[in-house]
Amino acid sequence: MATTPDPTRIALVAFPGVRAFDVSVITEVWGVDRTDRGVPPFELRRTAAEAAPIALRGGLSLTPDRTLAWLAHADLIVVPGLDDHLAPAPAPVLAALRRAHTRGTPVASLCGGAFTLARAGLLDGRRAVTHWRLTDDLRAGHPEAKVTQDALFLHDDNIWTSAGTAAGIDLCLHLVRTMHGAETAATIARSMVTAPFRTGTQAQFIEHPTPRADRDADALAAVRAFVLAHLAEPHTVAALAARAGMSPRSFARHFQATTGTTPLRWLIIQRIAAAQKLLERTDLPLPEVARRTGFGSEITMRQHFATHLSTSPRDYRLAFHRHPGPDRG
Repeated sequence: MATTPDPTRIALVAFPGVRAFDVSVITEVWGVDRTDRGVPPFELRRTAAEAAPIALRGGLSLTPDRTLAWLAHADLIVVPGLDDHLAPAPAPVLAALRRAHTRGTPVASLCGGAFTLARAGLLDGRRAVTHWRLTDDLRAGHPEAKVTQDALFLHDDNIWTSAGTAAGIDLCLHLVRTMHGAETAATIARSMVTAPFRTGTQAQFIEHPTPRADRDADALAAVRAFVLAHLAEPHTVAALAARAGMSPRSFARHFQATTGTTPLRWLIIQRIAAAQKLLERTDLPLPEVARRTGFGSEITMRQHFATHLSTSPRDYRLAFHRHPGPDRG
């Protein structure tokens, strides 16, 4: 008889001024029971310094169900953004976050929640990101942090930060993917009707397209669809540019403007995502996984897994392999 795994314990840190949207994102990702769809169990707790309900913007309120002491039991701590990013967090919250990080618990923030981590001293000497409109304020108020603007989310020394609004969803799904595998993250994304994967290194801001840019975007979308259907084949920027009817330089420029990343980086990320699925769903030998996803060799695949996932294909399979599905060759 199979045993039910212990739930992953997630602490949502709440205090007056946190954004209702971010609270909703955290609750939607970790607060919904999807075990009937193969998602592992989560235990999401709303933690605060006091038990009193916390008013949120829009006439909403959040009632804590644990004190900040519960952070000592958490596997992951998530800090929502703020309605006013310059409003200070309560001292007990900052102290609790510092203790949690000292214990080695991963701490993540959404949007302006980076200011809370910065006030706790957790961003000192570390790379961090927030909403692009708040970047200058974070740099000015916390010069010890290495603030960047060109990312959706970043990880540095067990500290995660993310950009605004939708990037918070990206980070939450990425954290699920890191802890439980790509298939679990994809299942949650499907139930939320959102994209299952955007790499954290994508640009935050993409200019609104003009009619000409719309035509270029259509051509690039067709190229991306072709690549995804033929991942096992070799692809060069020159060949993809020819398929789009552009010069290689123009293709690379429009590709980054449309997707927020370069053609090569996008291709590698898609190949890694495809390899993750095969490692989770099948018993295919590693060389065959590498061949089907376009890496060519197990060595190359292993190098990219180490760079992007900080693990090896073999260890990834050991951690996230499920019952193999049919080989659809």
